[in-house]
Amino acid sequence: MKSFLQYLAAVAIIIGLLQFVPTYEKTNPPVDRAKEIKAPQDVMAIFKRSCYDCHSNETHWPWYANVAPMSWAVRRDVIEGRKALNFSTWYDYDEAKRKELRKQIYRSVAIAMPLPQYLWLHPDAKLSQKDKQRIRDWASNGKGFDDIEVR
Repeated sequence: MKSFLQYLAAVAIIIGLLQFVPTYEKTNPPVDRAKEIKAPQDVMAIFKRSCYDCHSNETHWPWYANVAPMSWAVRRDVIEGRKALNFSTWYDYDEAKRKELRKQIYRSVAIAMPLPQYLWLHPDAKLSQKDKQRIRDWASNGKGFDDIEVR
């Protein structure tokens, strides 16, 4: 019992010390609505529910985004997500980039998005088959991208 309590104390100390390790800053840059993606209301609702935390400048930072080591993963996912696609700066991308992003959205909603680790704590963000199909229809203007190669 004594060794178990020593182990717990050591873990608590290590977790406490991890809080002092510098990490990325949690930021939400200002949003210019003129640059934000424009999509039908139902598609926007899906994006805001399931995508915006990582792919926009409107991240809702949960409490655990302040507690290492979870904060490292959350902040990394947001930074990488915004780098890959930022709905808040959609019209900063040129037409070719927006088309490429639509192809990626088309494919990723069927395969990998939202990330499984995000869904553990945000089960309401899970995309139903109807949600996925609606996003895919929007992304491809109803034509599909299955036969188009993505670079």
